[in-house]
Amino acid sequence: MRCPFCGNIDTQVKDSRPAEDHVSIRRRRFCPACGGRFTTYERVQLRDLVVIKSNGRREDFDRDKLERSIRIALQKRPIEPERVDQMISGIVRRLESMGETDIPSKTIGEIVMEALARIDTVAYVRFASVYKNFQAADDFDKFVSELRPDAAPSEE
Repeated sequence: MRCPFCGNIDTQVKDSRPAEDHVSIRRRRFCPACGGRFTTYERVQLRDLVVIKSNGRREDFDRDKLERSIRIALQKRPIEPERVDQMISGIVRRLESMGETDIPSKTIGEIVMEALARIDTVAYVRFASVYKNFQAADDFDKFVSELRPDAAPSEE
């Protein structure tokens, strides 16, 4: 593993243990060249996934990009970080176990929205606003009203 501080390729593992999510290994590393210490995570990857964008473009699946978008949706929400990590790992496992290496971005978005809807409605609406490309307040209003179909409209 290359040292992120000096670029040395000969670093040493000082400690390994399961990460909090129990689906990855956390390794503390030391660089003998510069004395830097850093942490890496090792995860099982069942297959290399390719995302098919809506415009037909293909790009390698990036777990970090998925994690960033989910964390943005959950920003300042009362959800434990461990639960978020478990949700992300579950989404990736689900994608990898679909049997296909090419996954449409729409499928990924729908799976993320499903997962967010189960843990936090506000994060679900935030993610949906980007995923469904809301343009006006009416888009939010229509989407939120679909979340509560039995709520009667208020009469003023």
